[in-house]
Amino acid sequence: MSDRRFMQLTAWLNDHFSLDLSPVLLSGDASVRRYFRVLINNVSYIVVDSPPKQIVLQQFIDIANAYAQKGINVPEVIAKDTQNGFLLLTDLGDTSLFSLLNIDNVKFYYTAALALLDDITKVKRTDKGGLPLYDRAFVQRELDIFTDWLLKCHLSITLSNEEHDMLSTTFEYLIDSALEQPQVGMHRDYHCRNIMLKNDDLYIIDFQDAVIGPLTYDVVSLLRDCYLRWPEKLVEDLMSEHFEAIKQRGEIASDITLTQYRRWFDLMGLQRHIKAVGIFSRLHHRDKKSAYLADIPLTLGYIRDIALSYSELVAFGSWVDLTLIPQFMEKVEKAI
Repeated sequence: MSDRRFMQLTAWLNDHFSLDLSPVLLSGDASVRRYFRVLINNVSYIVVDSPPKQIVLQQFIDIANAYAQKGINVPEVIAKDTQNGFLLLTDLGDTSLFSLLNIDNVKFYYTAALALLDDITKVKRTDKGGLPLYDRAFVQRELDIFTDWLLKCHLSITLSNEEHDMLSTTFEYLIDSALEQPQVGMHRDYHCRNIMLKNDDLYIIDFQDAVIGPLTYDVVSLLRDCYLRWPEKLVEDLMSEHFEAIKQRGEIASDITLTQYRRWFDLMGLQRHIKAVGIFSRLHHRDKKSAYLADIPLTLGYIRDIALSYSELVAFGSWVDLTLIPQFMEKVEKAI
């Protein structure tokens, strides 16, 4: 953070509370946002710095209100300066699911997190209007991040005509699968680092990019997390149990089979992981956040394994396995 923005943020806090406050930097995230903790009258709060030209904080506030109205636990907005990009929020502590999960408790916590999606899927609008649609153009823009930032920028790959056609066919297949699913309210970054535990309750953060989109998106985001990987039997069990639960509640058509749902789930996860490796590359090159490069091998492994399990995507999966992963790992080895 520049000294200027830090001074501006501190001045805003001091003016708002008529106190001499000293916010302490906690971390950044996978964007330009940064987070601070500040103590005010012996109560701890979180301060968000979000440059307004890059991220519109009003979206966070609007969705926080919509989620809270549905009974979803989210941080409360205590004070705001949306013009300059500052928020003061209740402090949820430092315990994310990521810091807690192990093979013995993951089913317990993930079952609880999946149950929260029942309310999240119902949030399709805020007081300002309907959420954006995760339509064909939206999904394509996300997939283009992979081509632009991982292939072209990070690996300097020039696609042959055959490879270009193979990618186009793969992307169209994934987009068609996403659009044929039931469309629901979607958090769009639902994973263990964005779910906090406080007083035995789960709280949701980083929901400012919520849209209306495919039913399986948040489910697969959680169960096939880019930051860790669980045994496939566990993932299958949790996915199947969630499918049965939403079917019993009438949230999915009675003629949708588990086989169809699993296909949606797999292909949605594939699309998300393709986007994610592009974003991790962009964070390194554009935003100077290189730590996310370490998450690319796990995510490429997901992409390879799922693609190879579908006959329509074997060409793509083989290309990832035989070309993309070796080139990425070669670049890693050269950097050591």
